[in-house]
Amino acid sequence: MAAEARIKRIGVLTGGGDCPGLNAVIRAVVKTGLLEYGFEACGILDGFEGLVKDRMVKLDYQDVSGILTRGGTILGTSNTAHPFQYVEHDGDPADAQDLSDQCVENFERAGLDVLFCIGGDGSLSIAHQLARKGLPIVGVPKTIDNDIYGTDVTFGFDTAVQIVTEALDRVHTTAMSHHRAMVIETMGRYAGWLALVGGIAGGGDVILIPEIPYTMENICKVVEERSHLGKRFSIIVVSEGVKLPDGDFVVRRRVAEGYEKMRLGGIGIWLAAEIDDRTPVVSRAVVLGHMQRGGTPTAYDRVLATRFGYEAVVQAVAGNFDTMVGLQGTEIVAVPLADVADRQRLVEPDCGLVRAARSVGTSFGDGAG
Repeated sequence: MAAEARIKRIGVLTGGGDCPGLNAVIRAVVKTGLLEYGFEACGILDGFEGLVKDRMVKLDYQDVSGILTRGGTILGTSNTAHPFQYVEHDGDPADAQDLSDQCVENFERAGLDVLFCIGGDGSLSIAHQLARKGLPIVGVPKTIDNDIYGTDVTFGFDTAVQIVTEALDRVHTTAMSHHRAMVIETMGRYAGWLALVGGIAGGGDVILIPEIPYTMENICKVVEERSHLGKRFSIIVVSEGVKLPDGDFVVRRRVAEGYEKMRLGGIGIWLAAEIDDRTPVVSRAVVLGHMQRGGTPTAYDRVLATRFGYEAVVQAVAGNFDTMVGLQGTEIVAVPLADVADRQRLVEPDCGLVRAARSVGTSFGDGAG
């Protein structure tokens, strides 16, 4: 029997943190399924929470019409619902349960033939675990962090880079006017892509990323040398995953539930205080935070999300499950979720982007030219 004949009803969920382009993928999956193959479509609400609790809604053409430009996700999401370590809201983490079998039962009860899981590394790792229990799953990579293994870029990243760049442009004028060192903290978790690309686009004088060690002496040297040369301001871009000199992360909050137990944040504030103490240049910090996740997706992200959604359906029709669609070069390819799960795509310290930044005088706090 052909794969096309076996698929009649598809399900789609968005897991983890939100990012621009989620709705564009939902639209592409549902419209492709409806228009190209005649599938019925079902949306699972609030990520894996909806799969655990059996909260699903039918998705028709009109439900996904007009959502291409909208940020966030019409289905809702959750970055704490982990089917294999499920904790009820306000529950005791010690009472975590494995409700993955319940997810399988709800999937089958809904009459679904395939599940499209749109998410980051955590969500895709869960997707792979569910696929091993027999669920036919195709993953779609999303994150503003751009740290998913197996794809050159994730949708949502370009939009976040634009937001970081605009913030740097605005901070630049204040830094010049007040002769300050302005520290801008980006998201990115343990990968430096967002700080690196946003910092290059925004003309950062110092870019600090988790993959390249730094010293405060090198950072302060850059700030003071610029001041002596008449550049009485500096722009320092730092990723939230950059560690303190003693090797510890700056942690905003620790949580017991979900798959991301440590919420990073605050390295920018610490760094600005250090520059204040060590140099005659006044320093201030700006933590961009969740504004990097919000708003309408860029044209690039809309197109990439549409390509991902379409290709995900193509892979499902071909019976190619337990895979993720990814961009490699100019082509969308299928990547085994086993290769993606529990891995991260980090910045290579000597990659072309880093070399290009160094060539125009950007410092990475490591003393290298």
